[in-house]
Amino acid sequence: MTDDTFRLTALDVRRYDFGAALRGYDKARVEQFREQVAAELERLARAVQDLDAKARGFHEQLRAFRDRDRALNEALISAQQLRNETRETAEREAELIRREARAEADDIRRQAEEGARRHVEQLRGEQRRVEEEIAGLDRVHRTYIAQLRLLAERQLAELAAAEERTLPPPVTRPRALEAQSASTRDAHPLDASALEAVAAELESAFGVATSPTGRDPFSLDGAEVLPHDAHPHARRDDETQGQGPG
Repeated sequence: MTDDTFRLTALDVRRYDFGAALRGYDKARVEQFREQVAAELERLARAVQDLDAKARGFHEQLRAFRDRDRALNEALISAQQLRNETRETAEREAELIRREARAEADDIRRQAEEGARRHVEQLRGEQRRVEEEIAGLDRVHRTYIAQLRLLAERQLAELAAAEERTLPPPVTRPRALEAQSASTRDAHPLDASALEAVAAELESAFGVATSPTGRDPFSLDGAEVLPHDAHPHARRDDETQGQGPG
């Protein structure tokens, strides 16, 4: 067994006294060996010192490396945490932006649909109003055409009745009767030109054409006009003609 507390140095080897004995070792050779051992111990001591210095340096470097590694690990952990926090924040902000954009898009689409619906309803109302105005103007036009037709027929019937009343029984008419008939016609001048003038005045007054469909303005199509024999003047004239001259 070796004693851990025993330390042998080169100086101890050089100073160690072996003592004298009968028939002992060669003193010169012992001294030489002691010197060699002391030199070797000195070399080993220097080597140990160098190794200790290197070990301390290595320990310092190792501690620095460990500190650096710990700092790098902490920095890496902090960077990972920061990255995670940044990513979570970015995801939350992106989701918020998406929700806001979706809500804004829905609002814009809803407003556009409501505006389009209101515009369509307004256009439909305007269309109905225009159609009602057109229908009203058409009714007014037909009514006045019918009234004009009745007026013309009434005037013509009265002229015919007046001419019939002025005619004498003989076939030959005296010149005095012809003059009287001419004066009657002059007193009631109503011909086609007069009717056209009346229609032009109606068109100018009401802003509608007297014949919008291209038909005869005095046609009875689409107008409620009494027949000729239903008119009271026409019936009276027919009765007068049926009685004949007395």
